[in-house]
Amino acid sequence: MEKAKVYFTDFRTVVGTPLTEKLRKLCIMAGFKKIDMEGKFVAIKMHFGELGNLAFIRPQYAKAVADMVKEQGGIPFLTDCNTLYPGSRRHAVEHMDCANLNGFTPLVTGCQVIIADGLRGTDEEEVPVKNGEYVKTAKIGRALMDADIVISLAHFKGHEMTGFGGAIKNLGMGGGSRAGKMEQHSSGKVSVDESKCRGCRRCARECGSNAITYENNKAHINHDLCKGCGRCIGACAFDAIANDQWDASDLLDRKMAEYAQAICQDRPTFHINMAMDISPNCDCHGENDAPILPNIGMFASFDPVACDQAAVDACQNATPIANSQLGENLSNKNFAKKNDVFLDNNPNVNWEETLVHAEKIGLGTREYELVTMK
Repeated sequence: MEKAKVYFTDFRTVVGTPLTEKLRKLCIMAGFKKIDMEGKFVAIKMHFGELGNLAFIRPQYAKAVADMVKEQGGIPFLTDCNTLYPGSRRHAVEHMDCANLNGFTPLVTGCQVIIADGLRGTDEEEVPVKNGEYVKTAKIGRALMDADIVISLAHFKGHEMTGFGGAIKNLGMGGGSRAGKMEQHSSGKVSVDESKCRGCRRCARECGSNAITYENNKAHINHDLCKGCGRCIGACAFDAIANDQWDASDLLDRKMAEYAQAICQDRPTFHINMAMDISPNCDCHGENDAPILPNIGMFASFDPVACDQAAVDACQNATPIANSQLGENLSNKNFAKKNDVFLDNNPNVNWEETLVHAEKIGLGTREYELVTMK
């Protein structure tokens, strides 16, 4: 496979040129206008952020993308699927309220929000996965599959289960219906090492399944209730929680890549990674910790694997922020450093497996040429 082209620009700009205009120019340079959008439905897949989280992509960037779609005769809509856990986005009514409160209204973005898997997260289409090894038929939010074209507008960040979240996660996990998310997370359950548990109860506050209780000030996880989402792993500051199945993280990464394949195959797709406010964990949290890395820039490509790989490489070359989860880990003399920003941020991950498997099944290539726009 030939190298993919990934287009990049940083967040520097001159007086009079807003960053939304810089994003527009980057997308045009990357070939956005080559996509035939006339009269076609265009899904802009993104994350609206949990209430209380402030690290999600600003709605003005969504407007910039939607405006470009309309200029080319397309019919854009912003979309995401409902969550597995209780929060601000567990069904479509709450999800749309959350999107509106976080600024994703037609007045701001110039287009509507459609929750892809419907009111209760059950409106899905079963899609055969080309070259799928773990998922033969992916359960994707129907509105995403009804779209003629898909644009991924992803906040590139750290993640407690997959190491990082970018284009592949935005599509694969984010595009799965509730049943689809369950299928991706079902590879393993978690247990507590009582010798490390401090009884702080942070894991119970993060659990969306009411699966965590306390006995003698030690956490216990009910496997019948546990969904395997891994939020408790990211919440624990003492490495007291881990997957029972050693390859559960790897399987999650591979399934997620196959779900992204189901969404991207057989139609035009375009991918944007915004590497800014790079939080240590997912935007699914109702808070966001301090960024682990400085703002890096915007990436755009027709290839989701190359787009993620370029953002990963840029993060690996960035200087960690001292006053952050990553910085504190690196400053701890007892911490086993890996010289890898994602592993040093969340040690219980295997982020590279997402990219390895995505390339293997033909979603894209990890080999890329970086074209920088000033």
